[in-house]
Amino acid sequence: MINWMKYRWLYLVISGIVILSGIFSLYKWGLKYGVDFTGGTLIEYKFADGKSQTVKYAPMNEKDLEKIRLDYKNQKAQEVRFENVGPSIGPELVKKTITAIILSAGGILLWITLRFKSFKFGLSAVLGMLHDSLVLIGSFSLLGHFLGVEVDFLFVTALLTILSFSVHDTIVNYDRIREIKKKQGGELYDIANEATSETMVRSLNNSFTIIFMLLALILLGGETIKWFAVALLIGTISGTYSSPFVSVAILVTWDRLENKIHKG
Repeated sequence: MINWMKYRWLYLVISGIVILSGIFSLYKWGLKYGVDFTGGTLIEYKFADGKSQTVKYAPMNEKDLEKIRLDYKNQKAQEVRFENVGPSIGPELVKKTITAIILSAGGILLWITLRFKSFKFGLSAVLGMLHDSLVLIGSFSLLGHFLGVEVDFLFVTALLTILSFSVHDTIVNYDRIREIKKKQGGELYDIANEATSETMVRSLNNSFTIIFMLLALILLGGETIKWFAVALLIGTISGTYSSPFVSVAILVTWDRLENKIHKG
């Protein structure tokens, strides 16, 4: 049996470096907001081969906009739709989204605490969920700065989606820990190692099926959903990692520190 928890401090350090890099990026460059946040112009073009393309632009002056329209005209593209759009994600919706995440985190904390009869389990799971959110937001801050990737309504959808994936995987690990503890007892450190070994293959198989599908969307799905698929891919990888190596690692570290304090 692999001693997964032997390197728990390394896992937490790696996560800390990734999260701090994202926080630095957010502080330094922030997020690059798309039209859904800022409003702007939406133009649909139809090309000679029958293909159509819808492009969105943040608010810009008339001169720059006319230059873009001329570039498409030179490509023999016909403009079939032009409209100015307001922001579909306003401050009120952002506040409601944040409120929903906080309420969800509180509900998950309460439910897992009651189900596993331990506050440690609940808080460790919520910290793992927070880890995945920070990884995704930080990643898109970096992508926005270096590649010009914008966050839009689909990004918010991806952010909320990965929260459930992260918690689901963590609960699978917790369930196995509880089953082993009931059957044979022992220290949480050893139980967590056994549970992680037994659930690792299942978790990886489950994640790879999602990863392969998302890679196909990124490569073949077109520009419209490309970065949505990238967000889900980052969240899936982070969630697969955080369940055993963040949530369970925090749980084991907490338990060992608690035992040391009690032994005094």
